[in-house]
Amino acid sequence: MIKIREIDHLVLRVTDLPSMLEFYCRVLGCAVERRQDELGLVQLRAGRSLIDMITIAGPLGAQGGAAPGKDRRNMDHFCLRLEPFDAGEIRAFLATAGVVAGDVASRYGAEGEGPSIYLTDPEGNSIELKGPPCSSQS
Repeated sequence: MIKIREIDHLVLRVTDLPSMLEFYCRVLGCAVERRQDELGLVQLRAGRSLIDMITIAGPLGAQGGAAPGKDRRNMDHFCLRLEPFDAGEIRAFLATAGVVAGDVASRYGAEGEGPSIYLTDPEGNSIELKGPPCSSQS
């Protein structure tokens, strides 16, 4: 069984990073928390959650295909924070439901670096299931 605690983060594919940062920071009050320019990634703090922006020209954004537009997606994935997070139990549960899950890997989220698993829903939307930050794991 999976128990969702909250949305950890969502990832937007962007064509004009400066205007998006201006809007999300100046208008909505987010703050830049982390940048990985080599990946084309900027992570914004949005309360307890993150809004990640990946440039379509960067390595991560390019994986999503053509630039966002009327007939193309601009959301890369969303992430659900689970509690508890037992990777073996989660993967076994997903397998019984016929869902193929990706490998468990350590990734950065709203609470810091920690384990996560990627999967897709029936319509192809990418979902990340996230565990606690490494410093909180026993």
